[in-house]
Amino acid sequence: MLLKTVTNHFLQYMSSIDRSNATISGYQKDLTAFQRYLETKLNCEVYIDELVSKDIDDYLYYLKETRGHAPASRARYLHTVRSFFNYAYKKEYVARNIALSVETISVQQKERIALSDEEVEHLVNAIDHEIIKVVVKVLYLTGMRISECLHVTMDDIDMEKRVIHVVAGKGNKDRLLPVSNRLVPILQHYIQFQRPEASSNLLFCTKKTGKLSPVYVNKCISDAVKKLKWKKKVTAHILRHSFASQLVKKDVNLVQIQKLLGHSSLKVTSIYTHTDMNQLSEAVNHL
Repeated sequence: MLLKTVTNHFLQYMSSIDRSNATISGYQKDLTAFQRYLETKLNCEVYIDELVSKDIDDYLYYLKETRGHAPASRARYLHTVRSFFNYAYKKEYVARNIALSVETISVQQKERIALSDEEVEHLVNAIDHEIIKVVVKVLYLTGMRISECLHVTMDDIDMEKRVIHVVAGKGNKDRLLPVSNRLVPILQHYIQFQRPEASSNLLFCTKKTGKLSPVYVNKCISDAVKKLKWKKKVTAHILRHSFASQLVKKDVNLVQIQKLLGHSSLKVTSIYTHTDMNQLSEAVNHL
């Protein structure tokens, strides 16, 4: 069977098990690139049962040497290809899973930046856009992903019960986030006095477009960082990590942090934990 036919079946399967549109789109993009590489290499249409593990090895080498992809990027492509061939094997489109014999790509984990409470305050004060100031505060005090935050509607907020309903977050999983005592007055003031009169039902919107984009939010954050003359790179996602980091420092249970962040496993949550040298010094000084 043609590779592109099995790819279409795979993407339909991903949709049937309610994987998010973003996930399906990412897999489609990766597998299309893999297919185009093979068609160029073989100079013909590609049949899935004729592929061998060396074809995957050659593709990863091509991504490294010709396209200049970093290890993390190549590891993502390999994850997609492995998921695809695992599906193809289970559905008996191939006699064996050729991706199993491909070596895992080693990715060095970089220690992530986490902002302190004081740094977040400096960042907010340096932002020129009043609505983005509130967005940054909400990101830091809820740990939401930027995409989740910008999709929150007025109907998703229950100020009486103090919860935000995050609809179809990553992995198409809904969750309820508690609104902290610190965040309550910020949201109340924004909704009452700062939110533009727009036809949009989104919590964060502009009068002109009725929405905000992640790119624009990150640009405002980047401009503020330049104004502060910070050397580190700060993005909306760093605020999510800072939220988790502050909870870890305050000895909040990792399972509770996992639920707040909407992670499917503790292994993923542990990536967001952050230990600085001051904490390590305090730890050894207890001896």
